[in-house]
Amino acid sequence: MEQITFKEIYVLGQVVAEGNLYKHIHDPEMLLRYDSNFVEFKRMPSIEEFKTAEAYLRQFHLNHGQKHVKFYFPENEKPAGEIIDYMNDSCYYIGFLELYAIQPNEFPNVRPNPDIEIQKVSNSNFDQFLTLQFRQDLVYGSYYASQKQDLLRRNFLNPTILQVLALYKGIPSGSVDVIIADETAEIDNLVVDETYQKKGIGSSLQKFVMENLQNKTVILVADGEDTPKEMYRKQNYQFLGFKYYSQKAYEE
Repeated sequence: MEQITFKEIYVLGQVVAEGNLYKHIHDPEMLLRYDSNFVEFKRMPSIEEFKTAEAYLRQFHLNHGQKHVKFYFPENEKPAGEIIDYMNDSCYYIGFLELYAIQPNEFPNVRPNPDIEIQKVSNSNFDQFLTLQFRQDLVYGSYYASQKQDLLRRNFLNPTILQVLALYKGIPSGSVDVIIADETAEIDNLVVDETYQKKGIGSSLQKFVMENLQNKTVILVADGEDTPKEMYRKQNYQFLGFKYYSQKAYEE
């Protein structure tokens, strides 16, 4: 296949406006999810163009009761200094994402642990999966966690999304979503309950994906400033590129 880029990454949301400079993604069912409500620049904007896009998105979000703005910048480019300075002065959070890929047969061997059981989510364990996810999402507030439950129910019915649950000594302890495309399988929303971390659950979830989707290139996006990306490098994932983003939350 051609070089994998961020274009292969699944985006939850609808394109509601698009021009030569950017496209605007919006999801009316997940208004609190920043990654479903944002502007993505097709080319690097000037400072004036950024401010115009900022004013547009802020007003659009105000009209929909949303208290944030978020922007993605072109792949493998860092915003110019004057844009960085403006965002810093305006109290934006600025970060970057990293794209990784691996062929399933390159993933390291995982020592079997009889305490860990990996299951595809089905009717029989779906409630356990929902309960685990709700606990994880409460950090973002109960309203967001409830919205996310509706999304998980929709995903359960989506044949292109595989939901996987990990049990540790019979207790739901971790999960991952896998978005399946023609040539790729994207690992998304990989979570391990804090109580059960450092027991090999995350690696076991990934190994399950590798064994069940051997004909796909497995891809994922990691926070460029977070520690899990170091784990992915040790697991033989290959770095493919980066992407800057910025976001800001308003009190009103």
